[in-house]
Amino acid sequence: MELQWPLIVFTTLVAWSAGLFASQCALALKGEGKKTQMIAWIVSAALLVVGGIAVFLHLEHWERIFNGFGHLTSGITQELIAIVVLAVVAVIYLAFLRKAGDEGKIPSWLAVLGIVVSVVLVVVMAHSYMMAARPAWNSVLWIVYVVGNACVLGPATMALLCSLKGDASPFGQLLAVVGAAVNAVATVAYLIAMQMSGAAFTNVGSHFTTITPMNPAIDYAALTNVFTGEQALLTWLGVVLVGAVVPLAALLVAKKQGKEGSWKMWAAVAIVAAAVGAVCMRVVFYNLGASIFMFY
Repeated sequence: MELQWPLIVFTTLVAWSAGLFASQCALALKGEGKKTQMIAWIVSAALLVVGGIAVFLHLEHWERIFNGFGHLTSGITQELIAIVVLAVVAVIYLAFLRKAGDEGKIPSWLAVLGIVVSVVLVVVMAHSYMMAARPAWNSVLWIVYVVGNACVLGPATMALLCSLKGDASPFGQLLAVVGAAVNAVATVAYLIAMQMSGAAFTNVGSHFTTITPMNPAIDYAALTNVFTGEQALLTWLGVVLVGAVVPLAALLVAKKQGKEGSWKMWAAVAIVAAAVGAVCMRVVFYNLGASIFMFY
C-alpha cells in the first residue's frame, strides 16, 4: 500500500502530544514538575496542532472533510470528537495553570481527567485504522503499540523539559523509564501480530491467491514476513533497535547516572530514537496494508 505520510505524521504527533499532556497531568498529581507545567502544555498543544494540520494535507479536497462528520461510526468523526474533548480539557487545565502561577497546582480531578482523555484519544485514533479487510492492521495490538508510543514519547519529553528547567522530578524520570519499557514490549508484540497476519493471505481457499491481478509482482504472504522478509532491515534496525531498544537503554542510563545533565542528553536521545522508530513502524504498517477486500 502507498505510504500516507500526512497520516504517519498525524498519528505520531498526536500520540506524542497526548502522551506529554498525560505525563504533565501525572506529575501534577504527584506535586512534581511545577515549573515545567506551562512549557509542557505549550509543547503538547503545538504537537497537536501540527498533527491536526497534517490530516488536511492527506486530503485532495480538504474542505470535504466535514462531509464525514455526520456519521458517528466514522473513524474521522470519532477522532475529531476525542481531539475536541482533549482540547477543552487542556484549555481548562491552562486556565488553572495561569491561576496557580508559579505554584503550578492543578486540581486532582482535572489531572485525572486529563490522563483519561489523553488515553481515550490515542485509543480512538489507533482504532480507526483497524479494518477486517486489512489483516495486518486488524489487531488490538496495534492500539497497544500506539499507546506505547505515547508512553515513551510523552514521559521522555516531560523528563527532558524538567531537566532543562532545573525542575527535578524523580517520579517523571521513573515514568519515562517505565514508558520506554511499555513501548518496547508493545513494539515486539505488534510485530509478531503482523508476522502472523500472513496466514490470512494463504489460508483463504482457492478463491484468492497471494498474487493479485492489481499487483502481480507482490507476494503478500512473503511481505508480511516482517522478521526475515522484505521488511526485515527496516523492522530490526528502524523499529526494534532504534525505536524500542535505544529509548529504553538511553533512559535506563540516565536513571542510573541520576544527574540532570545526563537526563538532558539521554532523554533527548530517547525522544529522537522513539520518534524515528514510530515512523519506521508506520512505514512497515502501510507496506503491509494489503487488503482481502473481496471477502468483505
